[in-house]
Amino acid sequence: MNNHEIDYKLHGDDMQFVEVELDPNETVVAEAGSLMMMEDGISMETIFGDGSSGSAGSGMLGKLMGAGKRLITGESLFMTTFTNTGSGKKHVYFASPYPGKIIPMDLSEMGGKIICQKDAFLAAAKGVSVGVEFQRKLGAGFFGGEGFIMQKLEGDGLAFVHAGGTIYKKNLQLGEVLRVDTGCLVAMTHDVDYNIEMVKGVKTALFGGEGLFFATLRGPGTVWVQSLPFSRLASRVFAAAPQTPGGGSPGEGSITGGLFDLLGGK
Repeated sequence: MNNHEIDYKLHGDDMQFVEVELDPNETVVAEAGSLMMMEDGISMETIFGDGSSGSAGSGMLGKLMGAGKRLITGESLFMTTFTNTGSGKKHVYFASPYPGKIIPMDLSEMGGKIICQKDAFLAAAKGVSVGVEFQRKLGAGFFGGEGFIMQKLEGDGLAFVHAGGTIYKKNLQLGEVLRVDTGCLVAMTHDVDYNIEMVKGVKTALFGGEGLFFATLRGPGTVWVQSLPFSRLASRVFAAAPQTPGGGSPGEGSITGGLFDLLGGK
């Protein structure tokens, strides 16, 4: 066992946070900005890279390479560790950055590796390696969009992944195929064969509203899918936001507001 053995408890339903219990000298690693609160006796430290034992033992070059891989996925170069420096059990709490679910994953039960969306990782026991998973096929590389650059979590400890909306877990049988919108794919076990396919039919691609490509997942393996990707939520919010430089006009949405706009009011 290379990872720290941590205990946890999930709170909430649609806006969850996770409570991690640390024994003396146990450590959890989290993305910068994911902390909700922590008890007295927990030491907080910013580290370069992901803090895994592999990167720590390979010197500065290994740390630079690990941090560079995290930069490719759009994450920060730095992560934060939380260590129980007291004598009894202590608790630290991490929250999702947007409404959705937190999925606890025991990597020791999943072959030691999980592949997930680039912004899905929340926290993990110290020793879990957070890297980048490149899709080997050129089709996925050039056209995959959200689905191309994915994170890989490796180790034998607990990791916490967050996603938007409702989470659906599906076990794929050998040869079973599932086609998923690239933004809705949250995570999958390492034995799932993954590729990007173009939507067939010009009309479907142009007017279907689902984009030009989707992820094709072939079993065996386990897949986690989210009902509300943050990118989809953000695009709807942006589309509904006022487009005027001042952020809207007086009486917006009312008859007087419409008359104000008609008369050229600013």
